[in-house]
Order: sequence, then C-alpha cells, then structure tokens
Amino acid sequence: MKLKGKIAVVTGASSGMGKEIAYIFAKEGAIVYAAARRIEKLEELAEKAKDFEGKIIPCSSDLINQEDAENLIEYAYTNSGRLDILVNNAGMMDDFSAVGDVKDDMLNKIFDLNVFANFYTSRKAVNIFLKEGKGNIINIASLSGLYGARAGAVYTAAKHALVGLTKNTGFMYAKQNIRCNAICPGGVETDIGSGEYMKHINEDAMNIIMTGMGGNPRNGNTPEIAEIALFLASDESSLINGQCIVSDAGWSAY
Repeated sequence: MKLKGKIAVVTGASSGMGKEIAYIFAKEGAIVYAAARRIEKLEELAEKAKDFEGKIIPCSSDLINQEDAENLIEYAYTNSGRLDILVNNAGMMDDFSAVGDVKDDMLNKIFDLNVFANFYTSRKAVNIFLKEGKGNIINIASLSGLYGARAGAVYTAAKHALVGLTKNTGFMYAKQNIRCNAICPGGVETDIGSGEYMKHINEDAMNIIMTGMGGNPRNGNTPEIAEIALFLASDESSLINGQCIVSDAGWSAY
C-alpha cells in the first residue's frame, strides 16, 4: 500500500481525473476527502471503494466560493487530525476564444475555479503542513500551462498561472519538507467537453487551435493520469519538487 494511512483531499472528484485519483488513492490505503458539487456522484464513488483499506469521504463543496474552498481543507484536517496530501484537480475549460472575444463571465469564473480556488486550498494546506513538518500538493495543470494554443486565452492563462504557483510553492517550502508538483496532461478522455463553456464553442478560434492537433499521437485516459498522481503522492517521488510532469504521449516532443 503506497498511501496507507495517509489523509488526502482531492477536488473535482465527481468525474474524470479527479474521480480516478480519489479511487486509486483509496485503493492504496488513503483516507480521501473527495470534493465536488455533485454529492451523489461522490457517494457512488465511496460505495465502489467501500471494500478498500482506505476510504472515500464525500464532501459537497463549491470551490468557486472561497469559504467553501478553505472550509474543505479545515474539515479534512479537524476530522482526521492531520493532512498529508492535497490534489487540486477541479477545473473548467473555456470556449477556445482568443482574448479579443473573451466575455467577462467566462474570464471571472474560470480564474475563480482554475486559479483562485487552488490558491485558497493550497494556502490553507501549506499552513497546516508547516505545523506538521511535511506535506504534498499535486496540481492538475495542463499542456495549456506550458504552451500557447491548446485551448483559448482564458484557460491557457489560468493554467500558466497554476504552473507558476506550483513552481513557486515547491521552491519556497522545500526546506520545510513540503513538496508541490503539477501534472500537465495533453489530450485526456474525460467529460470536460460537457462543461458550461464547451457547449457554446467559438468555432473560428477552435479551428485555428485544431491545426496543431495532427501532432498528437493519442489521447490519454484517466487511469494513466491517476497513476502519475499516485507516484507524486507517494514517498517514491521524494526528490521531485516544483516540477511540471508532462503526460501527452510525446505530443510536445515534436
């Protein structure tokens, strides 16, 4: 068991990568506080993990709300008496618009969830980790956080911000035994396409972005991303800190 007895928080755990990460963490012995707005999906996940040595504790949380984001971390800590791992996975895709077409609603909501929510949970977790003398944060960023045209302007800028937060956090707290790394997937088969802004795609902008899709060898799947998260959460990756792990089947190697 790679995470036996560990206490973890995983956000955006009702579907996609977050769901798979919460599941494999529990399978490997962790007590996982799985957070999302859709509590019924989390309860279904907890039921599937009921025979594992670890377990999943569903937490209804709207991470766009600062109080909810901070209370989630505080709840996990006070309920279990400690905190070991935070996985910031919750996120939202944009509609592929370039900056000139971006609407304020999309700009604000995506930055609230993809940047500020991660900042709030990380800040709360770091201050707990400092008291405990160790801790581990894993941010689910994106290839969009390293390159310019895998998504629209808002999502790209938000994921670049998350990459910067990852690197700064990893370095600033390295001597306090707190690690922070990011996973940067390329294409992954999830339900991100069902998001609010993906239902009304900016077709002209998407067509420009799609010109680069021919170089993508294949899309990944959620278990593949979860295995990377498990490695980063475990002691096996103890020397890895402040890094952005690209997982794109070689797409960005061209």
